[in-house]
Amino acid sequence: MATSASTLDILLTLPEELQLLKSELRQFVNERVEPRSVEIEATDEIPPDLLDEARKLGLFGLMIPEQYGGLGLTLTGKCVVEEELGRSSYGFATLIGNHTGISSMGIVEFGSDEQRVRYLPRMATGEVIGAFALSEAGAGSDPSDLRTFAGRRGDGWVLTGEKLFITNAPEASIFTVMARTDRSQSIRGISAFLVERAWSGVSVGPKEAKMGMRGGHTATVSFDAVIVPGQSLLGKEGQGFTAALKVLTKGRVTLSARCVGMAERLLEKCVAHARQRVQFGRPIVDYQAIQIKLADMALGVQAARLLTYHAATAIEQGRPAVKEAAMAKLYASEMVCRVADEAVQIHGGMGYMKELDVERYYRDARITKIYEGTSEIQRLIIAREITGSDLRG
Repeated sequence: MATSASTLDILLTLPEELQLLKSELRQFVNERVEPRSVEIEATDEIPPDLLDEARKLGLFGLMIPEQYGGLGLTLTGKCVVEEELGRSSYGFATLIGNHTGISSMGIVEFGSDEQRVRYLPRMATGEVIGAFALSEAGAGSDPSDLRTFAGRRGDGWVLTGEKLFITNAPEASIFTVMARTDRSQSIRGISAFLVERAWSGVSVGPKEAKMGMRGGHTATVSFDAVIVPGQSLLGKEGQGFTAALKVLTKGRVTLSARCVGMAERLLEKCVAHARQRVQFGRPIVDYQAIQIKLADMALGVQAARLLTYHAATAIEQGRPAVKEAAMAKLYASEMVCRVADEAVQIHGGMGYMKELDVERYYRDARITKIYEGTSEIQRLIIAREITGSDLRG
């Protein structure tokens, strides 16, 4: 199936080093990650040797500047990488993508020189894994009800609260934590802090059992009167959520790219199966019902890719691109869920069996419509951006 490289070349000309990285990643995913996907699914763990290989490839430092040991990729470059990672184990892609995205980009963009020197070199090598802690029991899509509080104590803060569904929490050594520092304000009273797992009062709950994303872990993180030094404030006081939105906007674009990779891999599997599977004396690819499904899947992949790289380019040009990122995330996440559903249908009964990996993609795809902003929230963001109104009701 000749689509991925040629389509991407039409959208943008990749520099030679990124073309080489893309080719190397395709080989790594096909030869090293995919053969371990059954093991990852069975154990709910990423094999340590596979993580070591990822470290050697520089996958833990994708967008971290070269001066701190990272690859220094642009947002477009990270999207290219996410497409490739989306073609195999979603848990593996999630661990890498979350760490190199929302869990480290805040430090890159808003961290002090001291914070960057302290954390980024070790994050770039994967020695230190990061996590982004925003969601709470009453504050998921609506951050205005965030309850985690950081109160002043001398030159520092005392942090108390609990965060839910925190990706990479079981592996993380450093958390970017959103906490209220001014109860009289709404989102303008939220600040961001860099909190180390080793500090007294920080505790991580057990790994949570999920529908999919095996190997990619989430857990509850609790902060019990944690003493946070003043130099751990990330950015300016009261501007934590503004900074978070900028990071999340980029995260939505890279997640869209991962959805594109997942969907294209499923399309390839469906084409191969349809050519091989014979019913009523003919390969099912000869039947218009199957052809229409494949055409719709291919259309969705291409449309999502266009939206994704359009949003990435807009951000790289210095535009806020909140609407563009929301459109990409909304369309790509709903598209990959449709494609996964049709993939199961095309594979028939075998598509429902764990003997094939189609059902794994089906389960993994579903989370993309929920995290990093639900589909409903993306629609509200788009509506707000095109009308200039706050439409939260």
